[in-house]
Amino acid sequence: MGDHEHLIGQLVAELPEWLPAQRWFAGKDRPITAVRALSATELVAGDPQLLHVVVEVAQGDRTEPYQLLVGRRSHPPEIASAAWIGADGGLNFYEASGDADLTAVLLDNMVTGERVGPLSFEHEPGAELTGGLRARPITSEQSNTSLVYGGQYILKLFRKLSPGINKDLLLHRALQEAGCAHIAQVVGSITGELAGARATVGMLQVFLPDAVDGWAMATTSVRDLMAEPDLRPDEVGGDFAGEAERLGAAVATVHTDLAAALGAHPVDEAELDRTVAGMTERLDRVARDVPQLAEHVPALRKVFDALRELPPGRPEISMQYIHGDLHLGQVLRTVGGWLLLDFEGEPAAPLEERHALRSPLRDVAGMLRSFDYAARQLLVGQPDEPALTERALDWARRNRTAFCDGYAAAGGPIGDPREHAELLRAFELDKAVYEVSYEHANRPDWLTVPMAAISRIAHGGE
Repeated sequence: MGDHEHLIGQLVAELPEWLPAQRWFAGKDRPITAVRALSATELVAGDPQLLHVVVEVAQGDRTEPYQLLVGRRSHPPEIASAAWIGADGGLNFYEASGDADLTAVLLDNMVTGERVGPLSFEHEPGAELTGGLRARPITSEQSNTSLVYGGQYILKLFRKLSPGINKDLLLHRALQEAGCAHIAQVVGSITGELAGARATVGMLQVFLPDAVDGWAMATTSVRDLMAEPDLRPDEVGGDFAGEAERLGAAVATVHTDLAAALGAHPVDEAELDRTVAGMTERLDRVARDVPQLAEHVPALRKVFDALRELPPGRPEISMQYIHGDLHLGQVLRTVGGWLLLDFEGEPAAPLEERHALRSPLRDVAGMLRSFDYAARQLLVGQPDEPALTERALDWARRNRTAFCDGYAAAGGPIGDPREHAELLRAFELDKAVYEVSYEHANRPDWLTVPMAAISRIAHGGE
């Protein structure tokens, strides 16, 4: 075995214990049975050394590929303890996204258009990049890793890889070509190889340092409301309804631009049946794991089954590319308006599901559910106080209405979402069932949020 093979072998031996502790690792639900190196590319030689490594992680009958940035040096930098992987002789292995001395090469290679082994570093046509910038990681990222270069660019590294162009890059390019004003400009990309095909490794965009994410703005508005018990939501200084309306218009514009750029088609009866079957399958699976859901299953199943009565081919249920995981944490408010982020879709969903054409109402339903979460987040884990709960519901109703008003006024492909009540209701409830599964597994205290929505909506409430 050569020195390189020995080095990679030492690294891989440490990964079954190290990987489950990483925030972006999606396989925490079962033990790792094997790790195999698919590729290892040296990006920086010497001491320190930077390796780009793609590994295949086996967990029983499931195998998934992940990319790693691995640093190796005799004098380790100051990085989080969770980044340490192990040691090989006198040099230490560590996850290198936090090592600014090493990650600068990723941007510099995109500036010059380098090809290093299987990795292609490219800038977008017409983009003029500035190199020589140091990077800092964004600590809030979960399923991927993002690096900010000098306050000018942000590089998203897709941790779990898939063959082909990543949906996030595909849709950003399509929207950029369409002249959409509600996305951050893509200026570069990194492409590797996976299963004999090219695969997106990273996407570089213009960074907007003064932007504020929608969740932070919305929850601040809710705190303002709770602090003023004698005022209505529209009387509080931090009222969010105007922003919610502008956000609805932005989402409608993105939907329109996606349909124009990548096409749309009416749903047929078979597709409608598949939609209902998917909702019902999720419901049955989650109900087996979460006993609290059992009493609502008949009402939920009735809502889902009613979709089969909708006439096929109606414009409001046309199918197209959508965001796929839209919520307040996926939007940014800039001085110029709202931007949508992260078009990759639900990280846990299979590749074919993330790329499937869907109704734009799914995105609307996701945002409506997010307003509910923002309204209730201060009540999680607290004793039940009906007056505070009603104030939270008032805030959610006001902002849900404003969002739909903005969407309708912008003339999105589904018009006014409220005119398609049966389908929107079903999508909201399907999303809430997904939330029940997630909260039961990860945040039991938050289970009350989707359960309260199911109880209200499935039984004839809003």
